[in-house]
Amino acid sequence: MKPNRISLALALLIAFFSILSIAPAHGANKDIIELQTQVTQLQTQMTQMKQSFDERMGVMRNLLEQNTDVTNKVTAAIGALQASINKQQDDRSGQGDQLSGQIQALNDTMDELKVRLTKLSKQLEDMQAAQQSMAAQQTQAQQQAQAVAQAPAPDVLYNNALRDYNGGKNDLAIQEFSDYIKFYPDTDLAGNSYFYIAEVQYKTGDYQRAVANYDLVLQNFPSGNKAAGAELKKGFALLELGKQEEGTQALKHVIQRYPRTNEATQARERLRKTGAAAPKSR
Repeated sequence: MKPNRISLALALLIAFFSILSIAPAHGANKDIIELQTQVTQLQTQMTQMKQSFDERMGVMRNLLEQNTDVTNKVTAAIGALQASINKQQDDRSGQGDQLSGQIQALNDTMDELKVRLTKLSKQLEDMQAAQQSMAAQQTQAQQQAQAVAQAPAPDVLYNNALRDYNGGKNDLAIQEFSDYIKFYPDTDLAGNSYFYIAEVQYKTGDYQRAVANYDLVLQNFPSGNKAAGAELKKGFALLELGKQEEGTQALKHVIQRYPRTNEATQARERLRKTGAAAPKSR
């Protein structure tokens, strides 16, 4: 029962007792006495109920105060914990930014080191390639020196090759002339060796390779005793290959460069047969 209802019931009882006290004594009877007894019992019950209610209200109020105190403490603890969490997050955020900057700096340094390492690797590869090339050249020079030391004398080797060439031993002659060029590439007879190799190739119809060897005579030994013959036979080989313009041009060069030689006479004759006009002799 709520406090307002209890107070209203008490007020009604007090008013009822007041009416009874005002009634004349001679009107009292058994019913009134019984009613007074019931009212007294009711009043006692109401008093007990009020005491019980007050006690319960006290307990509830105490519990409410305790709960309020606990709630306040919990709220304060939560607030402190949230503040601590926020502070840790802020600290971590600052540390994260600093760490991110350091990581970026390390990445930049790493990229620079990679570039330098790439350059160093390229330089090392170039040095190794140069070293290998030098080693190969040195080995080749040593082999050539050893080969020259073991090779026959130049005049013997050349004379053998020329003998086999005149004897129609073409394969053997080419091998011997090639050996002479390998062992003694800077001598005048090396130019002759190129020429005779080309002559064998021309006789066997290998005109393309013959032209290449005639060119070697002209390029490496332009003042040698086989220069005029090499240019003449080059012209012949080009005509055999169907290269009319290049062939006639080579024959004209023979006439212009060596006008009073047998090679010039042969060049004029071949030009006449092809229908080309020979240049005038100087």
